[in-house]
Amino acid sequence: MGRSVPSFPAAARRTAPWAAAVVLLVCVPLGRYAAPHPPERTVAAPWAPPGGRHPLGTDVLGRDVLSRVLAGGTQLLTVSLLAATAAVVCGTALGLAAGWSGGRTTRAVRALCDLLLAVPALVLALVLATALPGATAVMVAAVLAGAPLTARVVATQCAQLRDSGHVHAAVARGERTPAVLLHEVLPALRRLVAADAGLRLVTALQIAAALSVLGLGPQPPAPDWALMLSENLPGAALNPLALLAPAVPLAGCAWVFAAAARTAARRPGEAV
Repeated sequence: MGRSVPSFPAAARRTAPWAAAVVLLVCVPLGRYAAPHPPERTVAAPWAPPGGRHPLGTDVLGRDVLSRVLAGGTQLLTVSLLAATAAVVCGTALGLAAGWSGGRTTRAVRALCDLLLAVPALVLALVLATALPGATAVMVAAVLAGAPLTARVVATQCAQLRDSGHVHAAVARGERTPAVLLHEVLPALRRLVAADAGLRLVTALQIAAALSVLGLGPQPPAPDWALMLSENLPGAALNPLALLAPAVPLAGCAWVFAAAARTAARRPGEAV
């Protein structure tokens, strides 16, 4: 019997998280151009309630909340995406080296991963932020905290694929190790790496948001979702939307990236 074709609803549910993630990564950087007011300009009284020209009211300095929300995700997502990409690339390279070589290389990579995972990611980011700019601290912390997890799962799967038939055939043809890893092993790991990339992106987003809330990320008057949370907390009773409006897209991005990771981890025949 032929392979069954997934129904349209099932296929839609499988592709929806990825489509949402792509839409976020494309549209968020363009949000500043859709803002009705300059995000840094004071346009009304502080913490004015929603109404009129300000559908979400104003913030602590009387700036339009809607404009700041539309412009507030660009740097956060850019830094998180770069950090997650670096973590996945470094972790995949370490995992391939450990899984293919075995022996001392595997033990050395595992020892390095255990050492890095012993330090909480947020503590590591806070220490790095004292000596590095916020964006750089996020990227270094995300790599040091995320790459070991990627390396572990990639090494395990690479060790299993090393004994598979198509890999033995490539070695028998005389292909060098880098070519075998690139053309035979890595394509078989694409679903695993894609799922892991979603998780690394969520981790990087959490680190970047935490540093911004603590004042170690973008500085005022820059629009930033996480920075808006700390700025507007004292006025939550006057204009709750100044606090809730940036929290919704921040949580929504994390949920979408996590959902995309879960979707990538499923096998084609599994229920969604």
